[in-house]
Amino acid sequence: MSETNLAVTGEPEADELLRRDPLALLIGMLLDQQMPIERAFVAPYRLQERTGHPLDAHHIADLAPDDLAAVFRQPPALHRYWGSMSQRTQTLCRFVVDTYDGDAGAIWRDVDSGAELFRRVRELPGYGEQKAKIFVAMLAKRFAIRPDGWEKATTPYSDNQPRSVADIDSPDALLQVRAFKKSMKEKAKAAKE
Repeated sequence: MSETNLAVTGEPEADELLRRDPLALLIGMLLDQQMPIERAFVAPYRLQERTGHPLDAHHIADLAPDDLAAVFRQPPALHRYWGSMSQRTQTLCRFVVDTYDGDAGAIWRDVDSGAELFRRVRELPGYGEQKAKIFVAMLAKRFAIRPDGWEKATTPYSDNQPRSVADIDSPDALLQVRAFKKSMKEKAKAAKE
């Protein structure tokens, strides 16, 4: 992957891993739920540190599930739901092995259209529609992977509103994304009342 302006974890080594390793980026996005963005995206770096092995879809897919769960559980846990998320990570890696021969970057390499890229990302285990849209928008905005139609495929995440990890290129952008999410939660809460 190319050098980009992705700066999401606050840790230069972890951000560098995300910039250069497609599997790290996929795992970080997978874990980005019900916890702070920084913790989700630093987890691939911690996973690599704890296993003493470079991130590799084959290696993770072949680990004993209990061994991978133990790595996730080790304090501080890689995710607040370490058990289910270790299983989801392993399932994602198994899919990457079975479908792309372990090459996570092949998911977006040589894709002809935004619709096709979205379809490929959406079929990843653990990637629902919103997560897939955000991930494709992140590829476009942070890595210049912009097949025709990516904007339509990722609406509303293709706009200039800092609303997701796709928009984080600095600590200030992270704060803007947090503020946006907070305002959306407040609006939703007010609408219920």
